[in-house]
Amino acid sequence: MGLLDSLTGALGGNLSQLEAAAMPALISAVLAKTNLGDLQGLANQLQQGGLGNQVQSWLGNGPNLPVSAEQLRAALGSDQVRQLAQHFGVSPDAALKVLSEHLPGAIDQASPNGVLPSA
Repeated sequence: MGLLDSLTGALGGNLSQLEAAAMPALISAVLAKTNLGDLQGLANQLQQGGLGNQVQSWLGNGPNLPVSAEQLRAALGSDQVRQLAQHFGVSPDAALKVLSEHLPGAIDQASPNGVLPSA
């Protein structure tokens, strides 16, 4: 059972606001188990993968640009996506869906001054 399954099961499948609040910590915990290391590592990878405008919007004060699962797949590559999915305990498609929905807010929340903290 993966982290997302555990969280969903513990909350009876009704995550809504709690899910949004817990997701930055969950994403950070998963990233710590990968070669990306943390949100900064993921942001760097996404910028190198052509998503610089999205990442800058998440770090900035304006609205967060959305990112699709396919954009994330292209920027991260298949191996990285499989590694993230394994640590989330879900399929690669499910991991990308979670990241596409929650990553903009997670990075925005983690960077109130426009800079992600270093690990």
